[in-house]
Amino acid sequence: MAGRVRIESSRMAVLPSPLSWLAALAAALVLAACGTAPTAPPISRLPGAPQSQVPALPASDNGNEVALYALSLIDTGYRFGGKNPSAGLDCSGMVTYIFGQAANYHISGSAADIARRGRQIDPAQLRAGDLVFFNTENRPFSHVGIYLGDGRFVHAPSTNGKVHISRMDNPYFSRRFEMARTYFN
Repeated sequence: MAGRVRIESSRMAVLPSPLSWLAALAAALVLAACGTAPTAPPISRLPGAPQSQVPALPASDNGNEVALYALSLIDTGYRFGGKNPSAGLDCSGMVTYIFGQAANYHISGSAADIARRGRQIDPAQLRAGDLVFFNTENRPFSHVGIYLGDGRFVHAPSTNGKVHISRMDNPYFSRRFEMARTYFN
């Protein structure tokens, strides 16, 4: 567990490691992001998708772990179809990789495939580690990111070429937002 940050309620414990400053920065960003969610456009439904096809992860710090892991991948290169940081990541590959590493949970497929699983939530209920979906290619659910809190999310867009943080209220994303889903209780 060395070098890992664990968030418990409002306390944070940082275990020493050569990268502890990075973990502390990531934790500070997540904790600062625990404010209220931004006002978002109405939720759209994915046609034919049941409310939940997979059980939620046990109530724990899994969402925070996912968000912290996502922050550790900032500036990782983009590659269409990429599923690991060393080769590069696309948006769905980033989500798949992070959920596997941080929460030991297997989800896979395109952003649209991932949008069919989990439990749909109101954007006002977004918490760290939840997923946000966008229509960025004139097709529903063509992009996915991991919500951090305070209206920010981590994603792997092809236009920037690197994993980075964007804001939900950015006009580009706020006009294209489609849905929020969670895998957590």
